[in-house]
Amino acid sequence: MLEIKNVTKVFFPGTINEKVALEDINLTVNDGDVVSVIGSNGSGKSTLFNMIAGTFPVTSGKITLNNKDITHAPEYKRAFHIGRIFQDPTKGTSANMSIQDNMILAYAKGMKGLKISLNSQKKELFKELLAPIGLSERLEDNVGLLSGGQRQALTLLMSILSHPSLMLLDEHTAALDPVNAEIVMDLTKHYIEKEKLTAMMVTHNMQFAIDYGNRLIMMDEGHIIFDIKEEEKKKLTVQTLVEMFRDIRKKEYTSDEGLLTTD
Repeated sequence: MLEIKNVTKVFFPGTINEKVALEDINLTVNDGDVVSVIGSNGSGKSTLFNMIAGTFPVTSGKITLNNKDITHAPEYKRAFHIGRIFQDPTKGTSANMSIQDNMILAYAKGMKGLKISLNSQKKELFKELLAPIGLSERLEDNVGLLSGGQRQALTLLMSILSHPSLMLLDEHTAALDPVNAEIVMDLTKHYIEKEKLTAMMVTHNMQFAIDYGNRLIMMDEGHIIFDIKEEEKKKLTVQTLVEMFRDIRKKEYTSDEGLLTTD
């Protein structure tokens, strides 16, 4: 379980460039939750993920994961428990290493420090895992030879191999064409359900936010303005989301990308 209590993040405090990116955020993500996070540019989505992952320190507040205070834990220590997939497909893998070498590193991370060797048994396991993304016969190919969609799918699979307590999907389909974005989203749903993972997904695609997961939160100007769960979430449409935003914030929703991706 992830608990965020009264978290505030201020950039450049005390200067003319002071910016309050998050203000007094409170959020509990229960085990098994899959939470879509939406909001226009500058709403605080990426900053929220950076606070959880430890990329930037919080200004004030507390973050706990599985009842352990991680507020001041460095990013590299959190990475043993938190998996993060970025928008850029090249960030999650090593281009100059083979697919199997990338996977063995992810597998070893999941074993929390044990030395793992690549043997015939592991190769067969990797082939089985890679079959859904069409890479089971390419174990020895360098990752740099893969397409963006294949590479992002591999990154997703590698993150699953490390058995994270929490997955952060940081606009992980935004750089892909619509066909590959759908494929990666379907794989995301499959792996999360199969492994019973807890996840948060930032997306500009409001339809993806509605279709995937059991919760949806919308952010604006560093605040969570609503949190919709379960059956209520299933009734949402892009239009109702826009209308809810307008009613609460008394202004128009300004993410053109989000409004365009409504199919």
